[in-house]
Amino acid sequence: QVQLVESGGGLVQAGGSLRLSCAASGRTFSRYAMGWFRQAPGKEREFVAAISWGRLRTYYADSVKGRVIISRDNAKNTVYLQMNSLTPEDTAVYFCAAGNMDYLPEGYLYWGQGTQVTVSS
Repeated sequence: QVQLVESGGGLVQAGGSLRLSCAASGRTFSRYAMGWFRQAPGKEREFVAAISWGRLRTYYADSVKGRVIISRDNAKNTVYLQMNSLTPEDTAVYFCAAGNMDYLPEGYLYWGQGTQVTVSS
């Protein structure tokens, strides 16, 4: 069992940066790939980025590639999402998830409650 708690969201102006964190509890954290998804009002949850358990592989959505970096610290049971050059289109609730390395939400077993990111123009 893994419990996930996101933090680091907030209000930022367009062009700004935020770093999201996701703290995991449970001894098996390092066994799972970790992903970030986001969901804007009225839209489906969409993939943002994922990182394998050994940090050897990372996946990014085309919409964030070059602006976002996913990383993890298994010693701290934490995964990060550094987001730069933010635009209003990045406004959403951001969720972290633990499970299989996948672009789809169905590939993940555990989910956090989400953290709101709002980018003003």
